[in-house]
Amino acid sequence: MIPQLVTVRYRRSGGRRRRLYVPVVPVVLVLSPLLLLAVLGGVIACRVTRVKVSPLGALRGVGRLLWALPGTRFEYEEGRTALLVSVR
Repeated sequence: MIPQLVTVRYRRSGGRRRRLYVPVVPVVLVLSPLLLLAVLGGVIACRVTRVKVSPLGALRGVGRLLWALPGTRFEYEEGRTALLVSVR
């Protein structure tokens, strides 16, 4: 399943906690022109550097990575500042 919601929680050094919900589908729709340029740039980079792997295979690998993201949690803590990113 493709991720639907990313939750970002962070705690500042003052102890205040914040929570930010980011819906994935609207963000992808808004950024789709940039995504198209990034894919095109990746295909051109593969051609210029003569990568033996087909660009379609690389794109499929990125898709499989995104498909596996739901349920993933990234945690980072440095001193009194903490960051938690949860993908649903």
